[in-house]
Amino acid sequence: MSGSAINTVAGYERSREAVYGARKPAAALTGLDGAMAWAQLKVRTRPLSCGWLLREAERIDREAQALELMTEEALGGRTQEIVGQLVRGEHDAALVRGGLAVSCEQARRVLGERAYVVQLMGAVAMWHGRLIEMATGEGKTLTSALAAPLIAWRHRRVHVVTVNDYLAGRDAVRHAKLFGRWGLSCAAVSEEMSPDERRGVYGKQIVYGTPKRIAADWLQDALQLGGVRSAWEASRGAAGALLAPGRRAAIVDEADAVLIDEAVAPLILSEPGGLDAMGGLYREADEIAQKLDAGPDYKIEQDRRRARLTARGRHRSAGLAVPLAHSLWKSERRRHELVERALEAQACFIRGRQYEVIDGRVVIVDEFTGRLLPDRTWQHGVHQAVEAKEGLAITADRVSLGQISFQRFFQGYPFLAGMTGTVAESAHEMERVYGRAVVRVPTHRRVARVQWKTCVFGSQQEKERAIVEEVRMVHGKGRPVLIGTRSVEASERIASILRDEGMACAVLNAMNDHDEARLIGCAGESGAITVATNMAGRGTDIQLDDAARDAGGLHVVLVEPHGVKRIDRQFLGRAGRQGDPGSGRIFLGLNDELVRDHGHGVARVLLLVVRAFPGGLGAGALLVGLAHRRAEREGRRSRRGVVRQDEWADRYLPG
Repeated sequence: MSGSAINTVAGYERSREAVYGARKPAAALTGLDGAMAWAQLKVRTRPLSCGWLLREAERIDREAQALELMTEEALGGRTQEIVGQLVRGEHDAALVRGGLAVSCEQARRVLGERAYVVQLMGAVAMWHGRLIEMATGEGKTLTSALAAPLIAWRHRRVHVVTVNDYLAGRDAVRHAKLFGRWGLSCAAVSEEMSPDERRGVYGKQIVYGTPKRIAADWLQDALQLGGVRSAWEASRGAAGALLAPGRRAAIVDEADAVLIDEAVAPLILSEPGGLDAMGGLYREADEIAQKLDAGPDYKIEQDRRRARLTARGRHRSAGLAVPLAHSLWKSERRRHELVERALEAQACFIRGRQYEVIDGRVVIVDEFTGRLLPDRTWQHGVHQAVEAKEGLAITADRVSLGQISFQRFFQGYPFLAGMTGTVAESAHEMERVYGRAVVRVPTHRRVARVQWKTCVFGSQQEKERAIVEEVRMVHGKGRPVLIGTRSVEASERIASILRDEGMACAVLNAMNDHDEARLIGCAGESGAITVATNMAGRGTDIQLDDAARDAGGLHVVLVEPHGVKRIDRQFLGRAGRQGDPGSGRIFLGLNDELVRDHGHGVARVLLLVVRAFPGGLGAGALLVGLAHRRAEREGRRSRRGVVRQDEWADRYLPG
């Protein structure tokens, strides 16, 4: 076959998969049909029992041990034999056990890592399309690498989705040789790549990347195809410009972050609109907002980041707008919107928490991961209001070309599996939204981490003094300390306080994420003090040196609980991995964001307790638990709203 013919066939195949992958999911069934579909789903995705997984994993482990005596040539032949069976569509239990045993032995030879039985349990569960919870430090990365070759050959390709470019690139490089032994190519797609470079990566059978990058490229292809419904039609036109060949299978690392936390905000493909011709309006609104009084003139709903003018506030803002020349100030509705956006920018969007100013522009900080999101903007005038507050050039709203929620995007994969350290709390939501059951995999060794009592303080100063004393005490024993904060601002403040007290520390946040690998690599050394945002809570593994282990292991201090309990569990889980010693404590202030937004009166009772009994007599855990439940209930409500929007768009919008 000539080269041009091969290219034509390849273009047709890419177009066929893109057209197939761009189709909308079928409309949800209702009534009796819906009930029957739900019952079938429950049977098909029922949780796999730990007993069954353990028996399968032990059989795989025995098979893998028998393969250790094989020569390289014989093991390669066995690998090709399994590939042939998978390509022919075979997938019985014996084949899966044999395939995972080969994967286990290949990993031992290539990576120098011998999989534990619990990792094999996780690999079996992922092969069956389940979401697994494995404790922090139990080796989820290797677990996914064991299952990925089998899934890739069965479904022709697989996307391994993780929370940031650093982890995607690291894992792709680390596992490329292992996958090569299966005859599979592997690479990572990143934000810095050009479209041509990304197109080349998507041609691999195993592709690592972030959900934002992969979903954006899929959405760009879907928009490019427009109303095209046949592969032949697409191959004659847009085939050369298509980036990704479509969705077939996905393994989602940190599944709770990707499928739950990221699911609230839709992914919007847009193009910049230049400078805003009405930038002066946002500056004038900011000046008006600064003259209004909190309480009498406006109310702030911090949990929803929303400002509402009172009757007095509307009257005062109207008076303050009288001298302003622009005709839009005469419109009551538009005037209220502009002032309320300015109030939200001042009260709900704080520099160092929700955003940073870098090179003269507002850059959003992801509150779940602590990382910068340089190509994202807030909608509905919020971004412009923040720019006005900071005295920056006002950019125009980006022109929206298309959008999709992460929930809808991942629902489009015919095969979906995942893993994370904290997902059990969201098991029902995962089953309802994604049709995937959650399986909890036991730890390889007993968790030795000791959770110290949550301490409650009436003021920020008292809390900071207590944190300094605890760090001094633990550090004095030669133990490493990891201090977790919710924002860049808080990490810099705590680091400054510690340095003033004569304690040297390293800082890991969105402003120095380029140094992440080195800082994490040193965080487990005896006497090390590391202050970090949530960046250090995902996909990282802090290794203890011998002196640190002998001194008692890593101690984790949470300066402030997060709005989602799972994120606190992730961060505390940095200590006590794989049977290592360790400990952790949460420090709670009654003016912390979680208490302020979701404490609802309980904080007043606790304040009395704190005044009578410094430290709170353990009542802090009660408040944190109550506030977490309320915050998570609000999060579920927001995500249900996203699902309803998706369903409405599928039903009534063309495409």
